[in-house]
Amino acid sequence: MSDLNFSDDSVVSEPVEIAEPATDENVDLDNTDLAEASDEASHEMDGFHIEEAPTETAEEVPAPIEEDPYHKFRQELREQSGKWYVVHSYAGYERRVKQNIETRKAALVGGDEILQIEVPMEESIEIKNGQRKLVSKVRIPGYVLVRMEMTEESWSLVRHTPAVTGFVGNSQHPTPLRPNEAFEMLKPLYTPEETEEVKSAKASGKAKGKSIPIKIDFSVGESILIKDGSFAGLPGTISEIKPESGKVTVLVSLFERETPVELSFDQVGPLN
Repeated sequence: MSDLNFSDDSVVSEPVEIAEPATDENVDLDNTDLAEASDEASHEMDGFHIEEAPTETAEEVPAPIEEDPYHKFRQELREQSGKWYVVHSYAGYERRVKQNIETRKAALVGGDEILQIEVPMEESIEIKNGQRKLVSKVRIPGYVLVRMEMTEESWSLVRHTPAVTGFVGNSQHPTPLRPNEAFEMLKPLYTPEETEEVKSAKASGKAKGKSIPIKIDFSVGESILIKDGSFAGLPGTISEIKPESGKVTVLVSLFERETPVELSFDQVGPLN
């Protein structure tokens, strides 16, 4: 085998160019190509939309519906036979008129059409001369309510009752009360049914009793005389009245100064 002899001159070296990786700086896209690419992307997204996740909201709890304590009474009024009429009487004779009609209906023709007679009353606490007293008074002075079937006989029976001056409205053809009017006038006669909550509260001693209005014959600024207690015999001036507690605040002159003193109603009286 012959020796091969390579000399440096037998190899011709040519420079090799190595391409650099493309970057943003050496990539030059035509503006038209960019616009077309953008339009194409937009076209491909047509028909697609992103739904927003539903926002969770707190479920609304309806407010409790309060029961009408007079529901049963209203129902009874609607189902009653006959209609309610208002009879005018002399003031102070309302209860006597009721008694007279009751007596006449048992003896006269037309009495069967007289179904019910009522004189609405109301209770109040009057404080007079320092004494508390429960008083029952006619709620609507001069008027009596009669539930009846209106016929010529029943009309005559009521109309000619002693102390009756006539029917309210058209005297010959009286107009009956509307249901709401009858309810408002007869409401004091009805005691609403107690709910289980009220019964439970009463059993535990937490329920409030029936509210009775208090009528007082004193007024703020009135001069009074203290009848009982440490300041008995001294005059004073009422500066505050507290019906709920049965107390009054009286300004009493002590050592040439007005001093407020709290007294009960029965400890004070009129100055004269």
